[in-house]
Amino acid sequence: MVPRAGMRWLCAAVLIWPALTATATEQPASAEAHDRLDFAGDVLPVLRRHCFECHGPHAQEGDLRFDDRAAALTGGYSGPAFVSGKPGESELLRRVMLPRDDDEAMPPRGPGLAPSEQKHLEQWIAQGAVWPDDVKLEKHWAYRSPVFKQPPQLPVGNGPIGDELIDGWVASAHARESLGFAAAAGRSMLLRRVSLDLTGLPPSPAERDRFLADRRPGAYERLVDRLLASEAFGVRWARMWLDLARYADSHGYQRDDLRSLWAYRDWVVDALNNDMPFDRFTIEQVAGDLLPDADESTRIATGFHRCAPTNVEAGTDPEESRIGQVLDRVNTTGAVWLGTTLECAQCHDHKYDPFPQVDYYRMAAYFNSTESEVKRSKPEVPSSIAFVGPSMTLSSDPWAADRQRVTRLLQEAEEALASLQATSAAPALAAAGETTATCGGETTSLEVLRKPEDSTGIQTMQQRVDRLQKGLAEIPRAETLVMQELAKPRQTFLFNRGDFTNPGPPVTAGTPAILGDTPDGPPNRLTLARWLVDRDNPLTARVLVNRIWFEIFGRGLVATLEDFGIKGDPPTHPELLDSLAVAFMEDGWSLKRLIRRIVTSRTYRQTSQVSGNLRARDPENRWLARGPRFRLDAEAIRDNALAIAGLLSHEQGGGSIRPPQPDGLWTKVGGKKYRYQVSPGEQRYRRGLYVVLKRGSPYPSFVAFDATDRMTCVVKRSRSNTPLQALVLLNDPVYTEAALGFARRLVTERPAATTDERIGYAFELALARQPEPAEIALLRTLIETEQELLAADPQRVAAVLAAHPTIELGEAAAAAELVAWYAVAAAILNLDETITKN
Repeated sequence: MVPRAGMRWLCAAVLIWPALTATATEQPASAEAHDRLDFAGDVLPVLRRHCFECHGPHAQEGDLRFDDRAAALTGGYSGPAFVSGKPGESELLRRVMLPRDDDEAMPPRGPGLAPSEQKHLEQWIAQGAVWPDDVKLEKHWAYRSPVFKQPPQLPVGNGPIGDELIDGWVASAHARESLGFAAAAGRSMLLRRVSLDLTGLPPSPAERDRFLADRRPGAYERLVDRLLASEAFGVRWARMWLDLARYADSHGYQRDDLRSLWAYRDWVVDALNNDMPFDRFTIEQVAGDLLPDADESTRIATGFHRCAPTNVEAGTDPEESRIGQVLDRVNTTGAVWLGTTLECAQCHDHKYDPFPQVDYYRMAAYFNSTESEVKRSKPEVPSSIAFVGPSMTLSSDPWAADRQRVTRLLQEAEEALASLQATSAAPALAAAGETTATCGGETTSLEVLRKPEDSTGIQTMQQRVDRLQKGLAEIPRAETLVMQELAKPRQTFLFNRGDFTNPGPPVTAGTPAILGDTPDGPPNRLTLARWLVDRDNPLTARVLVNRIWFEIFGRGLVATLEDFGIKGDPPTHPELLDSLAVAFMEDGWSLKRLIRRIVTSRTYRQTSQVSGNLRARDPENRWLARGPRFRLDAEAIRDNALAIAGLLSHEQGGGSIRPPQPDGLWTKVGGKKYRYQVSPGEQRYRRGLYVVLKRGSPYPSFVAFDATDRMTCVVKRSRSNTPLQALVLLNDPVYTEAALGFARRLVTERPAATTDERIGYAFELALARQPEPAEIALLRTLIETEQELLAADPQRVAAVLAAHPTIELGEAAAAAELVAWYAVAAAILNLDETITKN
């Protein structure tokens, strides 16, 4: 063997090759495949994905290449890479099956070949390593238009089918993998699962009773329709979209000043609740301001691309900041609609996928002619950079009443000051009955603003006027950031090495060549938006269907949601993905119809219980032989706890809220200072979607559960399991309040119940099931222990209640009894099962 540096059999990536693969289909692991492998569909894609970077058209380390039949059969410096019919003597197979930490393991970087890919290579070599000499190169599977295929007919006796398309293709994969459908989930568990999936909330006792009492055929389908029609649907699914849109309430970077974009968030919720067709949903967000019938709503929708972070740090070059936002919009558009890592082509041609650098800047040209968001207020002073919008005033002002009250108080104070200055006597201000006003997102006592320290002093009255003026200035303005096109388009250039200070040749607006011809129309965002949802675009429908599948099953049909390119994972069920994409478009791009189809399938309704043997064979549930089971997202964990506790506010819309968080987190150096004041009343209990997101200091309990600062488009959140999460559930004020509220609910809603009956009711509310005898015994012991401790130390009761002044003691609840049940409620809310969708 030659040294490793001179002979690399396989590499971890693929250099630019025209995204071409072999004949007919690169759809890997086709459900229609026979035992004999197809070189074009099963083997060449593996070689291309893992080998061509070092052994392809642009590099042949060790004089070995796998993109050419004759060269591959000849081999490199060490001879043939494989021996026909003899896997055990094939160096290619030996190298790819070595442990990843072995010095000779190939590819030398990355995770290596999947077991199924290793199996394909081994089987191909064993079958004679047939490499046809008439192989024709075709596009990568994702760059070809999806085609609808009817699934194979299911065998007689295979059980009930919920959706013929989904269940047919899943059953076909089961047959290939020697698997089968799991038993159906119990009705209570299925109710909880679908309620969390469609609304982000656990089922209410009334909904649970209604569903369990309905034994008529179609009861489950009627439940699904009720949940789809719920106003909570849009709130749940908006979380996914706002991650993609990188929505936040502040600019980001060091200054991180707050800004107004909540109207865009509310637009997303309303659009989802109204089942706006996804093509229209796309067009309004990318170019709603350019529509012939543009109105306030379509302009609000363009906030999607105004969510990009904005750098207004002192010394920032305004043009550099603007260019950064333009490129962010290209990258985000590629990730959201194309499932493509376009950002890799900013500095050079994409290393793996067929996107040359010029295509990247042709896409950038669509976004290069919008109004700038920053400028220098004094052009000669580098530190004078300021945020300038553009913003649009909203027709509806949620702070109008507060603004009018504070304005009236200010007018009274100014009149009083003028009178005092004239007569040295201060008239009393009229008490108009107002008690509070919201200023800058904070609730301020008007009595503080009214009461002078010295009612006869001019200085004191002036201080009062100053306070009222400041309070009035801090009341948010009813406006939102929008996209706005320049009257004269800017010229766009390709940047050499991605450096905006080193422009290359000019480019015109256009779409990636590999995805078809540039669409007809003016070179603006509206033309781009219409191309994104054109039926001939091979990616958009696939990417959206895959993303919805991920949200429901915890794993996409293509596992790499962010990358449908050559280095991304191939689809596990390619025919299903393509057929669902085509059906989605033919169904009028209806998101609700797509989701209904998925959750009414037999595939979805399976139990998530799994045997040790099946878990070992398919730990990630790639083949869908059981139902989904994974931890809830950060916002859903909070919403779930508040709903179980009976505290959740269902109010929708308006400015962001501020639930309790540790003091001092918003302290910063530079920029505007903000005082974090917890939202009053039930506002603090609104859903997690409405929690303020300050990029420099995101809500800490959400961060513990893998929420991000949304500085960039978030295609897929991490899903970790850490001790810190348990500490959050046991100690964060939101969750301790929820535990006490849950305890109050158990005591007041079941005042005459026995301990065991209350424990059973607690499990129904939190887990949609009855507890096992061992669970009852454990919790019974817990509450008896708590009762003994509280009897010995009555001050603990007062301490717990004092720490949660917002939780009122119910009439039917004795204080000691409530606090004893608080321990049980906290234990149940902290269960893994409570924060998991089973």
